[in-house]
Amino acid sequence: MTPELMIKACSFYTGHLVKTHFCTWRDIARTNENVALAEKMNRAVTCYNFRLQKSVFHHWHSYMEDQKEKLKNTLLRIQQIIYCHKLSIILTKWRNRARLKSKKKEDELVLGKFIAINAYIKKRSILNNDVPQETRKEEQTKPQISKRQEIIKIRIFFYLSLKDVIICGQVNHAWMLMTQLNSLWNAIDFSTVKNVIPDKYILSTLQRWRLNVLRLNFHGCLLRPKTFRSVSHCRNLQELNVSDCPTFTDESMRHISEGCPGVLYLNLSNTTITNRTMRLLPRHFHNLQNLSLAYCRGFTDKGLQYLNLGNGCHKLIYLDLSGCTQISVQGFRYIANSCTGITHLTINDMPTLTDNCVKALVEKCSRITSLVFTGAPHISDRTFKALSTCKLRKIRFEGNKRVTDASFKYIDKNYPNLSHIYMADCKGITDSSLRSLSPLRQLTVLNLANCVRIGDMGLRQFLDGPASIRIRELNLSNCVRLSDVSVMKLSERCPNLNYLSLRNCDHLTAQGIGYIVNIFSLVSIDLSGTDISNEGLNVLSKHKKLKELSVSECYGITDVGIQAFCKSSLILEHLDVSYCSQLSDMIIKALAIYCINLTSLSIAGCPKITDSAMEMLSAKCHYLHILDISGCVLLTDQILEDLQIGCKQLRILKMQYCTNISKKAAQRMSSKVQQQEYNSNDPPRWFGYDREGDPLTELDNVTPSKGASELTVEKSTYSSEEQAA
Repeated sequence: MTPELMIKACSFYTGHLVKTHFCTWRDIARTNENVALAEKMNRAVTCYNFRLQKSVFHHWHSYMEDQKEKLKNTLLRIQQIIYCHKLSIILTKWRNRARLKSKKKEDELVLGKFIAINAYIKKRSILNNDVPQETRKEEQTKPQISKRQEIIKIRIFFYLSLKDVIICGQVNHAWMLMTQLNSLWNAIDFSTVKNVIPDKYILSTLQRWRLNVLRLNFHGCLLRPKTFRSVSHCRNLQELNVSDCPTFTDESMRHISEGCPGVLYLNLSNTTITNRTMRLLPRHFHNLQNLSLAYCRGFTDKGLQYLNLGNGCHKLIYLDLSGCTQISVQGFRYIANSCTGITHLTINDMPTLTDNCVKALVEKCSRITSLVFTGAPHISDRTFKALSTCKLRKIRFEGNKRVTDASFKYIDKNYPNLSHIYMADCKGITDSSLRSLSPLRQLTVLNLANCVRIGDMGLRQFLDGPASIRIRELNLSNCVRLSDVSVMKLSERCPNLNYLSLRNCDHLTAQGIGYIVNIFSLVSIDLSGTDISNEGLNVLSKHKKLKELSVSECYGITDVGIQAFCKSSLILEHLDVSYCSQLSDMIIKALAIYCINLTSLSIAGCPKITDSAMEMLSAKCHYLHILDISGCVLLTDQILEDLQIGCKQLRILKMQYCTNISKKAAQRMSSKVQQQEYNSNDPPRWFGYDREGDPLTELDNVTPSKGASELTVEKSTYSSEEQAA
């Protein structure tokens, strides 16, 4: 062992010992540091949670203070209402008692005078052998009473259709004489009997009442040219409707124009007229005010140029050019030159309509107040800019992707008197558009169905403005971004709202239904496609003023919810529970018991409904006008017999996919209603059940039955001004 090796060994040992102790110290130091860091993190988390709780509590405290204030104001208002109601009851009772006492006094005075006069008359009759005055009074009052009865019968006759008038004329001789009154034949509607009365009876009717006829309706009638020529004998004719008449030609129009120069309303929709007819209009119809050329493809721009010939059609107020895709920009210029007084313009289903067409028309037609453009995809914001010279009160656009928020800026600035706005299925509309509509004080109808970019923020900004005060109809179907917040705002800001549609608003909950109850003026609500449940229907039943309810495709409701709603809604007139396959006969029985004023019912896609329930419905609901039982596969021919007996006012009947109703029974029923749809095919696969009403397990197993018959019978068409809304 040398000294060098000893020094080296000591150095190695000392280095190893230092290294070992250093590593141990380092590990201990790191452990202490982690423990300190963990303690600091725990303290930080505790502090953050405390601050968060403090902030939440502050907001909750403010919210509760506001709610207490609102509750206090509500209680005060309720107390005032109760006080006023008590005063009105007291005043009503006092008034009734005062009237009763006054009437008693008058009766006593009259009775005293009558007794005195009667005693005097008897005494005089005994002395002079005269006829008693009472007998004379009875003889005088009898013809007066009978005359009043005749007047009432005649007034009732004015509300009957042509078919009913003819039937009444066959009751007895007296009724036949009443049906011969001249005023009863001022308006004749042959469209309701177009498949019943032949041409010769129409000819004889027009020949007999030619001097009394003022209005004629031949809608959808398949008549001979000779029958149309007989209209020319009605010299005083003012309104003529020959729409959808395939045999109406230019020659028929020539005879009518020569014989009936006083026509004010002329409907030539969907006929085969050409430029020859357009040349006749300004020559003979100098006072024409309403003209419909919808879906008439036979005339050209040159025919529109004829409107300015002679005296022209300068008194024209209403013009319908729907579906006339052959009209170019030059044609609209011709219309502007000849019809400067147009106030109502309708152009539907016209994909060729552009901004230039509207601009050419508006240059000289500055009196337009009503504008309807549905099915015009090429209309853009430039059209609204061109219409800034008009004083619009009603606009309607549907299915347009080029209309954006910029159009609504023009509306805000240039159309302060707008009362009706229909912008359904316009994908370019956002919350900004609603903010622009908020200053419109005259707005009563707003339709924004399928405008999927509208949310709670836009609707809140709209309702904060003065437009919400007078709003009467609001359609927000398929506005999927809306939630309970919007409904709460509606209940606070819309005191005059009557019609509300929230179809397919998925974010609506039971809390939102509770807000709907607070809209006291509401009479119609559409909640189809929402997540409403029995609880929501129970809450909705507290409204008690609803007349129309639609809960189609609502799979969360059952018979119990509908029954509870019907018990509290005795004035219900319209109910739509279509495609709620979970419902059964119990809802029909509830309707028959509680809702006897029902006029419209849709139970399409409800496979559990049977004949026994419908028999009870037809026995109680005598005012039913519209009934849809499509897809009710358990119903048989018996239901049609029950409807004929109990529902004599039924007008529209839909029986699609009714496999157990025969074609023969449907044909018999078609003579009892004005419009009927029927086929006996198997239900489509998307109904979710087979022809026996059993749920489908595999969609591919369902195939349509071979040889299935179809029958559709229409006797008249029903239309309304705002059907889309």
